[in-house]
Amino acid sequence: MRKFALIAAIALTAGIALGGCSQGSDQDQQAAPQAAAATKPTNISDTKGWDTYLGQLVQKNLQGMAAQQPYAYLVTPGQTDDDKAQNDRQLKNVQDTVARGVTPGNLLAFAGPVSATTADLLVAAFKDAQPGTFKDVIVLFIGDKADEQRVEDAVKPTGATVRFVQM
Repeated sequence: MRKFALIAAIALTAGIALGGCSQGSDQDQQAAPQAAAATKPTNISDTKGWDTYLGQLVQKNLQGMAAQQPYAYLVTPGQTDDDKAQNDRQLKNVQDTVARGVTPGNLLAFAGPVSATTADLLVAAFKDAQPGTFKDVIVLFIGDKADEQRVEDAVKPTGATVRFVQM
């Protein structure tokens, strides 16, 4: 019985030690891709490239958020029927979220390869929002300067902090 307990203790210690080594190399591998800044893709159909680029911009703009993770909405270019259908579902989802309200300290991030399409979704989603319902919530819009003002005009009455990041 004592031999069994000794073997179990050695196995447990070895497992913890190997787990620690494994986590260290995983962290090293994750740090390497983060060191290289993603560049803005030139092709609006490059979904993976846009995910990487926009995800990096969201990560850089999380200051002030008290929640564990942001609500991130990637809006498709809206050029194909599938894109349009996905954006319609996304709009419904955001409208439901806006209607329910969001707990203070959260961050909602909106981005996509076509700034005007992203801005259109945001404006439509917030058009029926009640004044003051987003107090202490951050709404991050990643897009073009040309769309910044209309997004701010749509979101500001809710009391949210509107943050703009140039793509």
